[in-house]
Amino acid sequence: MLKTLLSTLVLAATLLASPAVSAQDGAQGTPVEVNINTAEVEELDKYLEGIGKAKAQAIVDFRNENGAFDTIDSLSGVKGIGNAIVEKNRDRITL
Repeated sequence: MLKTLLSTLVLAATLLASPAVSAQDGAQGTPVEVNINTAEVEELDKYLEGIGKAKAQAIVDFRNENGAFDTIDSLSGVKGIGNAIVEKNRDRITL
């Protein structure tokens, strides 16, 4: 039991000491901003949380068919992207 408690404490200390994962460019450590009106599939996929290649392509296709996004919230008009994904990424999305 003491061994389990000690292992748990070591794990907790390790997790607390670890840096938090954030949307930052690893090389520069600066917050990433993604312009959803100009970003290509690769950039959308890499920097937006909950956006894979298929959703990134849907964003680009939507933009090509409907023109530039007027607001960040209009991103939720893309099939497969709901308000939850928009909210997760609001701080890194620009127009």
